[in-house]
Amino acid sequence: MNLYNLYGLIFLFFSLNLSAQSQEDKIYNAVDVFVANPSAKTIENLNQIEAAFWKNSKPKTKDELLSIVVLNCNKAYYENQFGQTEKAIASYEKAWQIYQKNKLSSYDIIEYCLKPLGNLYTVLGDYDSAENTIKQYFFIVNTAKNYPDAQKQKFAAILNLSNVYQSSGKISLAIELLENTLKTEKLSNSQKGILLNNLGNNYWLGSKQIVLIRNSPDNAEKAFESSIKYLKNEKDQLETLSNSYRNLASMNRQWQRFEIADSFMQKAEKLFLATTNRQPRKLAKLYYEKALLLFDEEKYDESEKQVQVIFKILIPNYNSKNILPNQNQLYAETVLIDVLDLQAEIFSKQNQLKKALDAFKLSFDIEDLLMNVLIYENSKIITQIRARNRTEKCISIYDRLYQKENKIQYLEEAFQLSEKTKSGILKGYRSNIKNASVEEKQLLHQLQTLNNNIIKEQQKGDLANISNINSAIKKQNELMLYLKKIQTESSNYIPENCDIKALLSKLEKDKAILLYYFMGSERLYYFTLQNQKITLNHIYITDTAIPLIGDFIDYFSNATNIINNISGYNRVGNSVYNMLKLPQNTICKNLIIVPDGILNFLPFEALITQESSTTNFAKMHYLLNDFRIAYNNSANNYLNSKPISKSKKTVLGIFPIFEKTAFELSYSKKELESIKSNFKGKYLENSEASFSNFKNNASLYSILHLSTHASSGDIETPASIKFYDQEILYSELYNLNINPDLVVLSACETGIGKLYKAEGAMSVARGFQFAGAQNLLFSLWKVNDYTTSVFMTDFYKNIKNDVPYFEANTNAKLAFLQDKSIPNAKKSPYYWSSFVYYGSVSVEEKSTNYIYYIISLLIVIGLFLVFNHYRKWKIFTKFSKKSNTRK
Repeated sequence: MNLYNLYGLIFLFFSLNLSAQSQEDKIYNAVDVFVANPSAKTIENLNQIEAAFWKNSKPKTKDELLSIVVLNCNKAYYENQFGQTEKAIASYEKAWQIYQKNKLSSYDIIEYCLKPLGNLYTVLGDYDSAENTIKQYFFIVNTAKNYPDAQKQKFAAILNLSNVYQSSGKISLAIELLENTLKTEKLSNSQKGILLNNLGNNYWLGSKQIVLIRNSPDNAEKAFESSIKYLKNEKDQLETLSNSYRNLASMNRQWQRFEIADSFMQKAEKLFLATTNRQPRKLAKLYYEKALLLFDEEKYDESEKQVQVIFKILIPNYNSKNILPNQNQLYAETVLIDVLDLQAEIFSKQNQLKKALDAFKLSFDIEDLLMNVLIYENSKIITQIRARNRTEKCISIYDRLYQKENKIQYLEEAFQLSEKTKSGILKGYRSNIKNASVEEKQLLHQLQTLNNNIIKEQQKGDLANISNINSAIKKQNELMLYLKKIQTESSNYIPENCDIKALLSKLEKDKAILLYYFMGSERLYYFTLQNQKITLNHIYITDTAIPLIGDFIDYFSNATNIINNISGYNRVGNSVYNMLKLPQNTICKNLIIVPDGILNFLPFEALITQESSTTNFAKMHYLLNDFRIAYNNSANNYLNSKPISKSKKTVLGIFPIFEKTAFELSYSKKELESIKSNFKGKYLENSEASFSNFKNNASLYSILHLSTHASSGDIETPASIKFYDQEILYSELYNLNINPDLVVLSACETGIGKLYKAEGAMSVARGFQFAGAQNLLFSLWKVNDYTTSVFMTDFYKNIKNDVPYFEANTNAKLAFLQDKSIPNAKKSPYYWSSFVYYGSVSVEEKSTNYIYYIISLLIVIGLFLVFNHYRKWKIFTKFSKKSNTRK
């Protein structure tokens, strides 16, 4: 009899012979039997015990419920040990829900549930859930009287929170937290060593960020060395000591000091193998670093062997014959993604390009699994960003294969891959919300409201009410768990492919060219779709390319930059135009641009197509003169956008004006009167221009026009827009659920916000897109009150004449340049090129038009018959008279 069957009999014995015991004692006994022989198979015994418990319809006592909490915490611990991360999270979540809902006590819920749960959220990239969980137990420790091991739990919270900040890219916050703790808290040598290891990691990562943290590499090395000094005599800290050596090995590997790196890696491995209860995942991470070192040393065969060792650790029944695991063996695990990416790189170095794509595809499959377990937008964005580097490498491989085999499918597959990284969160949300149940929509609404409340309270800084924040986090966590349960039962969202054939047909129908950018770390790729063809090209993002684009954008940072250096603007604008390889001499005059990265902030219309010495802004050669330009977040958004309605336009105008305040918009009144004279609707001025009035009326009008103040925010402060009574964060707009024909944001910086390469800017415009708006006109920098009112007047005159929105935008800009009443200085591109149009270029073809023509035709036929009858009657009477006369 094997050991598993033996323990199964023991379990059965306990089940049959302890019926006289209380329910909770039965459960505790089952847990004891399991803990004596934990395995992935014997976990099923615990599942059966729990199922039988819930099946019993009798009321559950607190003692019984606590036993289920203990069962799930033990089960989760071992599920994690066996590499079943998702199952472990689900078990911990269940334990925490029962404990919290029933107000249980007499159990260290932080040590046995919340700490490991927060850490597992971090492992899967669910950073918002991790941060919320850690802050929750930190609050419990700080507010509870005589909490056991309070100092130990506070230290754990600080350490784990720094891990979350580090993993989610908030490096400066992590450094600040760790440095302050090391300066202000009484710590043991072990604790100092652990924090210094974390601090070294953050210094090192900080050296690679765009905003460099000064002396980071030196500080990182010193921190790791200090960590080793504190930990080398601490026998219970072998794992952290191993991590410090491994981190030194990683630094020296990236500095290409391979002998030193090898030496540190050997020490790290020896120390880790000396630890007890080694988690497979942690061993796999160590061997991954070892494989990376071998790869950088160009020992590709040895690196590949190390990769296969990792697959054996992480994947049950792995067969090394095919090197890559099967797709059905994959699960949500970030270490697996890293190892598959490394194997893809090895294949690429071995010139096995198609195998490299196969390996990368498996990584993307795991990313999709991870995406489906995430609820919070921020965590989804970070997960999507992680896929960008892989996407760039895949596009490069597809390009090489196309050059070699000349098969168009490679370009199409590269395009599909790029499309998956474009505003995926926005596309996924809009797709899911259509099919969501009423309950799910309510939960999403409540979750977003709580998130906005937390952000607003946190913005108060030292005056923030920590108790209110924790209360909101607690409620948010409850809703998140419930929403996750609902979404698990429904089908998971899978990013849809773009129908390229339909896309090309739509472009042909719209008489348009699609210029589609993908900004990588090494190259800027651009797809051009026109005349039923797709092409792919790239430029290298050298030390001069991105700075050049930045220099052009900087000209729009204030009103005087262009005027003070017109020749410089002309030169830089032309250089960027030439670098971006924009279409020339084409029959199509409609240009659809899907920007990426920093290009989201670039006013393409203001690029200079031909350098000149003129200082007359109206006579310069702009891209505006060659094309009518519309932008979009993605190809699918353009393809699926609804046509512009031909029905009669009505306007909801929001004009706070802010009379007699520092925020007064004096020309906003002129803008109001101009629009009001052309369009019927509701125009809310001053105190009537409140957020509640806007919400209550937004669904009743085809055009929403907001003439007000807005802000792009900064790294910590979200973008926002001002109504008369309050300032609204961009994320507060998500819950509006609107479907207008057009949204016009006649305010500053409404298209600017914290930029994510994959998702775009976290701007006010994005808030309206989440709410359901497809066609938007918004600004890329601070706009002038007077020139905005002039531009808007002309823009709406075009709309009144049934000119499509994107064309109305172009016409208004051209008219502005040709207006002789506007002085040359005010014709600077700063004043007219801020507003960009995102949305559809198609115009609705209404079936009623055909009915109109049919009715018109019938009327003509009817008139003809009447006229013909009348003519015959006239002839008849004429001859009758003649006849009578003859008589």
